Amino acid sequence: MERNPYPTDLTDEQWKLIELMLPDAKPGGRPRKTDLREVLNALLYLVRSGCQWRMIPHEFPPWKTCYNYYRAWIEFGLWDEIVVVLRRRVRAEAGRKEEPRTAAIDSQSVKTTEQGGVDRGYDAGKKVSGRKRHIVVDSMGLLLAVVVTAGSVDDGVAAREVLAEVDSEAFPRLATMYADNKYHNNALYQWMEGNVAYRLHIVRRPRDAQGFVKLPKRWVVERTFAWLGRSRRLHKDCEKLTITSEAMVKIAMIHLMVRRLASDTPPSDFAYASTEKLAA
Repeated sequence: MERNPYPTDLTDEQWKLIELMLPDAKPGGRPRKTDLREVLNALLYLVRSGCQWRMIPHEFPPWKTCYNYYRAWIEFGLWDEIVVVLRRRVRAEAGRKEEPRTAAIDSQSVKTTEQGGVDRGYDAGKKVSGRKRHIVVDSMGLLLAVVVTAGSVDDGVAAREVLAEVDSEAFPRLATMYADNKYHNNALYQWMEGNVAYRLHIVRRPRDAQGFVKLPKRWVVERTFAWLGRSRRLHKDCEKLTITSEAMVKIAMIHLMVRRLASDTPPSDFAYASTEKLAA
């Protein structure tokens, strides 16, 4: 019997974008009985609604089954693969080259729950006790890399880890990485000279500015955090492990991209916040 769909369910067109990337059942093993489309629907529901694993609606496969696939796909690197494929398709449909020429980096401090894991700390600048999400996005705001650390880790130090995932061999066109003043760090500059070919460009806030100011080039990463913030699972870091925290960010971005690719009009939570022309 067919169930009533949830707003987060994949449409037939969206499912076709992901279906072929999912791993097949092991050769010689038992035929798979679990509907992988329903597993993905359950994960999208969890990330968007912010519910607990055990509170996934009964119309979906058992929560433990969904969790096991979720963890297995982390180990398999599937979430990273899907992000790469969909990002290239979004860029191509927008008339861009598949790989970006510019990118932006920033961090977001979030609280953890009372059962959060050991990787947590106090961010004195934001006055938040929890974790930091360090992300790199392209000029369209699409995810290139994400690393989650304790909130006490300095942005300039964590930048080496997240930028190591944006290596110049994988992104040969990348020439400029935009960042705010937190990344003005001599040790980071030295690390970049020996490890990546692109350069870091610091976009500083005007001295006489008061209140919120949209800074050139770098505002796209702030908009990405706003997009991700519409997924309630990301309002706090509910995960015990940082690798599962990173996976939640990737799933939220995957949902945004499939909706953009398989919709007649871009969904409201993926609409551009400005008409400013972005760099290719």
